[in-house]
Formats: sequence, C-alpha cells, structure tokens
Amino acid sequence: MTSDNHSRINILKAKQVSERTSISIPHIRRLAREGKFPKPVALTENRSGWLEAEVDDWISNCVRKHHAGGKYAP
Repeated sequence: MTSDNHSRINILKAKQVSERTSISIPHIRRLAREGKFPKPVALTENRSGWLEAEVDDWISNCVRKHHAGGKYAP
C-alpha cells in the first residue's frame, strides 16, 4: 500500500494550537479537560499533541456558531 492511499494525519504541538486559536496553552488544556476542546493524543509517555483536523473542526464550529449568533462552540 502506498502513502497515496493514506490520509495524512498532522499532529500539532501545544504552541501551534495556541497560535492557531489565539488561546493560551493552559486555557486550551483546561478546555480539553472540560470537554470543550479536542483532547490531546498521547504520543509517548512524555509527549502529546492535537490532531490538526480536530482543531480545525473546532475552529470551524466556533465560526459557524458566531455567524449564527452564539458565543463559542463547546
């Protein structure tokens, strides 16, 4: 099977997620614990990251909710 048959999965570091969302790293982690933001994926015992597609979906949901008159997408 070639790599063309696989969807590319990108992992974002906490700093990248923070830059992409304009939300501080501690607040991102808090939102994830509360179920209001995608949870990070454990990559090793000491390293985790966020799936880029999940972060992008969360941002898109926030934009949709904003356009619909809501505050933010949990």
